[in-house]
Amino acid sequence: MKEFKYVITDPLGMHARPAGMLVKAVAPYTSAITITAPTGSADARRLMALMRLVAKQGMELTVTVDGADEEKAAAELQAFFSANL
Repeated sequence: MKEFKYVITDPLGMHARPAGMLVKAVAPYTSAITITAPTGSADARRLMALMRLVAKQGMELTVTVDGADEEKAAAELQAFFSANL
């Protein structure tokens, strides 16, 4: 299991566009990917679950990746978060 933390820097937080991009970004991976915020946890493959986190700027997210391709998925997701959130 791989895990990393990310603090949202986007002034709008995780709104619909980056959440939708995240869902598409995790689609190729077989690993289970969970996003945990102070407001709850969500499966990264479920757009509405991500939106329910109401993740705002300055909020720390914990991304947990568990599965066969966790190394690659975690590395690429860290890059995704830095570029989009």
